[in-house]
Amino acid sequence: MLEGLSWLQIAIAACIVFGAFVIRGMSGFGAGMIGVPLLAFLMPVHSIVAMFSLMVLLLFTFLSIRDWGTVVKEELKLLILPTLLGVAGGVLIFKHLDNRLLIHLLGGFLVAYSIYALAVNFIGLPQFSCSQRWSFPAAFTGAVIDTMFGGGGGTLVVIYLHARGVGRAPFRATVAVLWLCEMIARIAGYGASGYYTTEVLLACAVMIPVMAAGSWVGERLGNRISQETFSKLMALLLLLTGASLLAK
Repeated sequence: MLEGLSWLQIAIAACIVFGAFVIRGMSGFGAGMIGVPLLAFLMPVHSIVAMFSLMVLLLFTFLSIRDWGTVVKEELKLLILPTLLGVAGGVLIFKHLDNRLLIHLLGGFLVAYSIYALAVNFIGLPQFSCSQRWSFPAAFTGAVIDTMFGGGGGTLVVIYLHARGVGRAPFRATVAVLWLCEMIARIAGYGASGYYTTEVLLACAVMIPVMAAGSWVGERLGNRISQETFSKLMALLLLLTGASLLAK
């Protein structure tokens, strides 16, 4: 995986991982949405998704232990089962897609999501609330998308929890535990499909310190940049990345 890259490309990959986890540290989510598409210009998507899942598993294990006391356990119970079912469905689709088709699907998804995000930030959408019955479709669909693309589907869970009125600290803790469970299931699925080769594990080992550094920086920057500015910049980056992947 890294063996076929030059030292410059490895450095670029490390910068992408660092930036992706800075964003995750600031917002509580988004590492996969940023990191996987950008790394797709350097590595096979199947390998990137498997590598990111291992790194995020380690991170969410730490966060789940640290923040367990603020988890909204009632919402967590409703979200876990559909999330695991969504992972199973996503793995079945993921293993039958070739790399080029996966890149184009990822590009299309990012363009669609970024347009939605820009509309929310520049036009504005009314605040809304929802009942707990929406937990199943949000978690199931989100897990399918996450498993196929290494991220992005979690946005549906984010929208659901915000609509349920969950505060910032409980939100971060709850999604960390939920996505830890999702990562365990995804890694089991990727492993059973043969994606954890020696090359992927080596690349993951190399990038873990970069992930840790990015997460540390992101958590400290989180309160210094307004959420509105951050959301607009992230949406623009995703739009450019998605369009580039579609043209690849």
